[in-house]
Amino acid sequence: MSRLILASASRSRARMLKNAGISAEAIASGVDEDVIKREGQIDGLLMDDIAMALAQAEARAVSTQYPNALVNGADQILVCDGQNYNKPHDMVEARRHLQSLSGKRHELLTAASIAVGDDIVWQHLSAPQLRMRVLDESFIATYLETAGPVVLESVGAYQLEGRGAQLFDLVEGDFFLFWACLCCRSWHFCGNKAR
Repeated sequence: MSRLILASASRSRARMLKNAGISAEAIASGVDEDVIKREGQIDGLLMDDIAMALAQAEARAVSTQYPNALVNGADQILVCDGQNYNKPHDMVEARRHLQSLSGKRHELLTAASIAVGDDIVWQHLSAPQLRMRVLDESFIATYLETAGPVVLESVGAYQLEGRGAQLFDLVEGDFFLFWACLCCRSWHFCGNKAR
């Protein structure tokens, strides 16, 4: 059975795998996402290609240290009205993200790849469309206070698999299909059997 490593410090990604019954060790990739995004935009890449480049870079960065393991890299880019959203740096920026997304539809480009050594052996991209409810200032303040600093770990200042679900009135495309594909692939590659 191969060792499965999640090339990320994301607690929500690790929790989603754990909830799916998959054991994975989390190791942060150390990849500078801003550099990859900037270079991708300079090269004229589409945002979904940049999302995939991020996922592949993360997987490869950790895979070079653990060449016999299956290493999963994953990343998301949120696009709304032609603007890309990064993870907020603080709660003030998180509030601004939610204010600007309120009542609007956006796309959440979600890319994943699995590397063995330097080879990408699997990759997947999903692009669910989400529409955020109209949020008033009081709701945003309560949401941020209740959710806490975890909102700083996600683009758009929300985690759809957690409290962020209450922010939306529409999700088109299956946000969780991406994780189901990853989980099935991981089981297949690892030789694990569902229990």
